Amino acid sequence: MPQEAPFEQPGPVKYCIFGCGTNGYNIILELAKEQERVMIIDKDETLVRNLRDQKYDAYQRDISSPEMLAGLPPFEIAFVMTGNGDANLAAVIAIKKRYTTTQVVARSVDPANGQKLTAAGADVVLSPQEVVARSAILQIRKQHSSRISQRLFSLIAGWEGTLGIITHKNPDPDAISSALALAEIAKQANGKTLVTRIFYEGNIGHQENRTFVNLLDIKMEHLTAEDLAKCTYLALVDCSGPGANNDIPPQTKIHIIIDHHREGKHPVTQSSFVDIRPGVGATASIMTQYLQELDVPVDKRVATALLYGIRTDTREFKRNVTPQDLNYAGFLLPLTDSDLLDKIMSPSMSQETLDIIGKAIHERKIQSGYLFANVGYVMNRDSLPQAADILITLEGVNTALVYGITDNAIVISARNRDIRLHVGNALSEAFGDMGDAGGHPNMGAASLPLHYFGKVENKAQLLEIVIEPILQKFKNLVGLENEGKKNGGP
Repeated sequence: MPQEAPFEQPGPVKYCIFGCGTNGYNIILELAKEQERVMIIDKDETLVRNLRDQKYDAYQRDISSPEMLAGLPPFEIAFVMTGNGDANLAAVIAIKKRYTTTQVVARSVDPANGQKLTAAGADVVLSPQEVVARSAILQIRKQHSSRISQRLFSLIAGWEGTLGIITHKNPDPDAISSALALAEIAKQANGKTLVTRIFYEGNIGHQENRTFVNLLDIKMEHLTAEDLAKCTYLALVDCSGPGANNDIPPQTKIHIIIDHHREGKHPVTQSSFVDIRPGVGATASIMTQYLQELDVPVDKRVATALLYGIRTDTREFKRNVTPQDLNYAGFLLPLTDSDLLDKIMSPSMSQETLDIIGKAIHERKIQSGYLFANVGYVMNRDSLPQAADILITLEGVNTALVYGITDNAIVISARNRDIRLHVGNALSEAFGDMGDAGGHPNMGAASLPLHYFGKVENKAQLLEIVIEPILQKFKNLVGLENEGKKNGGP
C-alpha cells in the first residue's frame, strides 16, 4: 500500500472523487481548471501511486468500507463514480452519515441502483448512458442549428434584386422585430446587390405597436399586388406559409419561411429555406439565435426590438416560454436601450381603445365561465385584445371572447385560462373554414371576411344579425349548451 502523506496542505478540500476510472479522471481534469483542492480516493494501488506522481492528492481506500473516511479531512462536494453500484451506495451512506451537509453526486449502474442512491441521500444521481445521450442530442442540435443559420446566410449572399420580407396580418412586435433582424442579416450577407423591403397587411393599430415602430424608426410598407410582383425574392416571418394569416396567393413561391407556429396547410417547395420551430416561444428568439451564430453585430435598435418581441409574445416570460427564449433574452438585454424600451412600453391610450374597453365591459355576457362581448364597429381592431386582456381577469371568467366588425371583416380576440381548453385550436376548428383563425392555448384570434356584406353601411347592425350562428359553432365545439346565463347575460 502506498504510504499516505500527512494532511499538511493548506486550505480546505472542496472536491473529493471516489473512484478514478475514466469518468472520475475526466471530472478531475475539469475540476483542476478551477485551481481548487481536489482529493481522490481509489482502491487501486498502482493508480493511486500514478496519481501521486502527477502531484494529485490521492489515497488508497476501499470505498465500500464503512471506515473508508477515517483519517481523511472533510470536503464540500463528493463525486462517487465507480462502476460498482453496491460500492457507490455504501460510499454515499458513509459520506452522508459523517458529513450531512456535503453535496454528493453519484453514478448509478441501473434505475434500481439510482433509486437506492437517491434514498441514501445523493443530491444528484447520474447515469453515464443518459448523460452521453443528452450530450449527443444537445451537440447535434447545436450543430444543426448552426448549419441552418449558415445556409440562410449563404443563400442570401448569392442573391441579386429585391428581397420582400412580409409579416403576418396586423403585425405584432414579434413579427416586426423578426423582419427587422432578417433585414439586418441580409444587409450583412449581401448589402451590395440585394435591397430589402419590409411589408405588412392590415393595420398596425395597437398603441404600443405603433410606438414601437415609430421610436425604432422601422420602415414598413403596406403590401400591394404591385409591390409583390416587383420582389425578386420573398420571405415570410412569424407566419408559416402563403395564405397563413396573410393574403399572399397560396401558389406564390416563397424563398424563406421562419416561424414558431406550425400550420401544416401550406406546402412549400424543396428549394425554399424553411425553419419552423413550434417549441420556441417567439420567432424573435429564432432570429436572435441566427445573429449569435453568424456573429452579426447587433446594434441597440435591433436588440431592443428583438427583446421586446420576445417579451410580448411570451407575455413577459409567462406564456409558452422555453429556456432558449430566456437565454436569448439574456443575450439581448445588455445590448438594448432601456430608456427606449420604457417609452415603448408606456404609450398613451387612444380614445377609441378606451371606448372599446368600456363597451366590452358594459356589453359582456357570461355563460358557464365563458364571456362574450360585442363591441360593434371598430376602426382599430387592436383594441379588442386589450379589452379581452382586462375581461379575462374577472372573477368567474375562464375564457373571454371579444368581437367586433371592421370595414371588411368580423374580428374576434380570445383569452383563456382554462387548462382543459386550447383556445387557439378551438378558434381554428370553429372558424378556420370561414377565414383566418388560430393561436396559442391561452390566447387566439379570428378574422372572418365579410365577402358579400362588404358594402353594407350599417356594420354594427350587420354584426348583430350574423354573429349568433357564427358564435354557435364555437359554443357547440366547447360543449357550451343553452345553460342559464349570469352576470349580465339574459
